[in-house]
Amino acid sequence: MSIRIKLAASVVALSLAGASFAQSPAAKPERIRGDIVSFSGDTLTVHRRSGDTVTLTLSDASKVTAVKPIQLADIKQGSYVGAAAMPGPDGKLTATEVLVFPDAARGTGEGHYAYDLGANSSMTNANVDTVVEGTSGRDLKLSYKGGSNTVTVPTTAPVVTLAPATRADLVAGKKVFVVAAPANGGARSAQFVVVEKDGVAPPM
Repeated sequence: MSIRIKLAASVVALSLAGASFAQSPAAKPERIRGDIVSFSGDTLTVHRRSGDTVTLTLSDASKVTAVKPIQLADIKQGSYVGAAAMPGPDGKLTATEVLVFPDAARGTGEGHYAYDLGANSSMTNANVDTVVEGTSGRDLKLSYKGGSNTVTVPTTAPVVTLAPATRADLVAGKKVFVVAAPANGGARSAQFVVVEKDGVAPPM
């Protein structure tokens, strides 16, 4: 399997999980953000931003990937993106980060839904219909099944795409974003892990 196909498979699963998690409270999955304390065997220990430390188990099905920075100019009409955003005082959405999906992952996790990067934060996985240059960034007109919105991407917002990573990259001190599901006995099972690589931390 090529790196491109592996990356596409990972982001498809991650995106679909993110959308279903946001819309299905009964499943009670978690998005865990923090720094790796240790990784040994199949056990990943993460010190979360919230201050507590959690232990997660990786299975053979767990996906590990990384991100790499690209330019705001790389977001073009026809791109498929995932944009995390916050509403401004005027109600307009301003991106806090944008993930540009590989073409093979187009359409995954499509929609607009609540996110957990702050009060009233949202995630939009959608096609870029138009790009309008602004004085401090770009306005993206995004369309998805059932709706559309416009997100302003400031020049300061991280713009990334996927990059290869393996479990060997799960070393102490690296930042991670983990989608985890509850397991037996109160344990957590890591389904998807996005790890810092080459100095680029996952912005999501």
